[in-house]
Amino acid sequence: MREILHIQGGQCGNQIGAKFWEVICDEHGIDQTGKYAGDSDLQLERINVYYNEASGGRFVPRAVLMDLEPGTMDSLRSGPYGQIFRPDNFVFGQSGAGNNWAKGHYTEGAELIDSVLDVVRKEAENCDCLQGFQVCHSLGGGTGSGMGTLLISKIREEYPDRMMLTFSVFPSPKVSDTVVEPYNATLSVHQLVENADECMVLDNEALYDICFRTLKLATPTFGDLNHLISATMSGVTCCLRFPGQLNSDLRKLAVNLIPFPRLHFFMVGFAPLTSRGSQQYRALTVPELTQQMWDSKNMMCAADPRHGRYLTASAMFRGKMSTKEVDEQMLNVQNKEYDEEEEEDA
Repeated sequence: MREILHIQGGQCGNQIGAKFWEVICDEHGIDQTGKYAGDSDLQLERINVYYNEASGGRFVPRAVLMDLEPGTMDSLRSGPYGQIFRPDNFVFGQSGAGNNWAKGHYTEGAELIDSVLDVVRKEAENCDCLQGFQVCHSLGGGTGSGMGTLLISKIREEYPDRMMLTFSVFPSPKVSDTVVEPYNATLSVHQLVENADECMVLDNEALYDICFRTLKLATPTFGDLNHLISATMSGVTCCLRFPGQLNSDLRKLAVNLIPFPRLHFFMVGFAPLTSRGSQQYRALTVPELTQQMWDSKNMMCAADPRHGRYLTASAMFRGKMSTKEVDEQMLNVQNKEYDEEEEEDA
């Protein structure tokens, strides 16, 4: 099996990760105690991508949870799916990083990093054929950015031939928590350029915009934002976990999407996104999904795609649909881009 080892760091990373495991458990029919309660063989066929099977038919997420303060871990443990994680895989300090990148990377984080690496090693050794690591973290805080990038570089040293995929929440000026976010992000991006293979760029500003404009939520919570992110995360790996026409994996994704090794920062879009009220008025056809997917309002980072060029793109469709129709739509998108360029040049 091509296993993926999931790592979440810092408050933001742990909260996104908790939501992600809720989504994955739901997709694979795993209940809150780790027991299988689904109704399809397909849910169990490749469950090993994200889960280890323990005694008594329990499924345990292959996840490492780290933080420099115990608060987030405690709330995660007392949450709905807190009991399914392996207790040894919680690694936390007591002091916190205080939104300081250097604390996470050089002092507090460096003291804790060996115990995190021990857990990572144990999990990696239990795999038949480890495909890679996925890391959830933010770049604005201290732990996710400082200690997260330290962990990525250490894993890179130890497993140079495995894929490293990150889901990184970048700070944005409109939704800012702390004044030092730009410094933390700048220091982290350098590390991500060097040590990550694929980096999914997310930011809170774009996620809030999606909640306001598209989902028509008056007061979106972080839970709503995290749900959007986790839907995207599960979409990226769905072709590993369920059978399909084109079985892509993390490496194939990288080969097809990355033109130059250091340019591995992806914009992620997701469709369908519809407010509850207008759900019944939309037809989820392939053209409709494609059009929505390329819409800048559906992108999870606040960058306008009309201001640049797409170097590469990958579209993943889930559910029952004809490959022919999908191919036609992809051709349609490419021709449309080409026509627009012709008009601009003229």
